Amino acid sequence: MNAPIRTLVVGGGGFIGSHMVRFLVADSRRQVRVIGRRDRPAYGLPSEVEYIRADAADVVEMESLLKDADEVIDLAYGSVPKTSYDDPVHDLLSNLPATVSLLKKASECSLRRFLLVSSGGTVYGNASRLPIDEFHATNPVSPYGITKLAAEKYAFLFQRLSSLPLVVARPSNPYGPFQYGRLSQGFIGAALHATAGRQKVTVFGERGTVRDYIYVEDLARGLIAALEHGQIGEAYNIGTGIGYDNRAVLDEIDLVVREDGYSVECEHRAYRAFDVAENVLSSARLTYLSGWRPQIDLHTGLKATWQWAKEQDF
Repeated sequence: MNAPIRTLVVGGGGFIGSHMVRFLVADSRRQVRVIGRRDRPAYGLPSEVEYIRADAADVVEMESLLKDADEVIDLAYGSVPKTSYDDPVHDLLSNLPATVSLLKKASECSLRRFLLVSSGGTVYGNASRLPIDEFHATNPVSPYGITKLAAEKYAFLFQRLSSLPLVVARPSNPYGPFQYGRLSQGFIGAALHATAGRQKVTVFGERGTVRDYIYVEDLARGLIAALEHGQIGEAYNIGTGIGYDNRAVLDEIDLVVREDGYSVECEHRAYRAFDVAENVLSSARLTYLSGWRPQIDLHTGLKATWQWAKEQDF
């Protein structure tokens, strides 16, 4: 019997990680360990998973954990786009040093793969063409996107200089169960949170921005496809290739929630100059390599997310 693949997921107890870990565990070849900053993960993890409280910036502790791993998935990030605007210095200092430290230590270990989860929703900035492929210029316009891109640049540096077996994933805008709207994790999460609390949803501009919304389980499968099939030294978008503006998303949400006696109410505010108007990703490269495609359409994904959201304590 072959030895299991020892998979270390840094930041695996959060929104995306909690879903991804379930898919990893379902693969009997893998033995999964999750690292998080909290005493316990924010969301429940399968019993087969070993959860370790650790700081990715702790060089000594991470060195020991990395040496006992075959592959690493780095999902750790301590802020979201909205909070990065509020405090760009905190966004930088709470994320980049820890990531660079992790990359440096990982480059000194014998790994088969290191998957860095970046952001296709922010690193490109204002698009010159849609859908955006991986060869599009990267000109982020938010502190969050700038820090994510800086982390990528460091990762590619270690790949070139130290042969780090790096693959970069650039997801579009994920949504789904465990995305807490009150934490500013995304427009859909915020909209469902407000609607469940019978509050208004804010839209900036007449119809808001256009985004590529991907259901979190589709994203989790896409990340694993990039981990297993991505070529070292390459970046891969993970999105649906379909764009929806905020108003269209709210119309879909309204169709879902009316079955339970709720309705979407929104308020319009002035368009914000720092918002990227449109972001839609092409995932053709990942599909070509792995066969991965998104399976959950927006309406189906919203229904599943609403079932979860309305049971939360608002």
